[in-house]
Amino acid sequence: MAKKKLGLENLGGFVFSTNDEFDDSQYVDSEEQENLEPKDQRLEAHFSNKGRGGKTVTIIKGFVGPEEDLVTLGKFLKKKCGVGGSTKDGEIIIQGDDRDKIMQILKKEGYNVKRVGG
Repeated sequence: MAKKKLGLENLGGFVFSTNDEFDDSQYVDSEEQENLEPKDQRLEAHFSNKGRGGKTVTIIKGFVGPEEDLVTLGKFLKKKCGVGGSTKDGEIIIQGDDRDKIMQILKKEGYNVKRVGG
């Protein structure tokens, strides 16, 4: 059964106005995000095992930029660590607790990264 869409955010950014002089240039597409340089990024390296059957993962949060750049960074980290993972909901999920290794890689690439949790 399909989920019901209840909120305005589910309308896909549709704006309607009966004002003939309405200026829609002030509204930008939320998908279009600015692309910050690595030195301007503030990333967080989290550890988690909740909802994964006891398996541990490292989650990188806080990336600001297009989804394609996030996917590229995720592939780069997975390749450097030699593990699997995924990219979804603005987060990079890397299998295993490799926070220290990932933080070193990100710092070497010029990112600001902070260890969060345990």
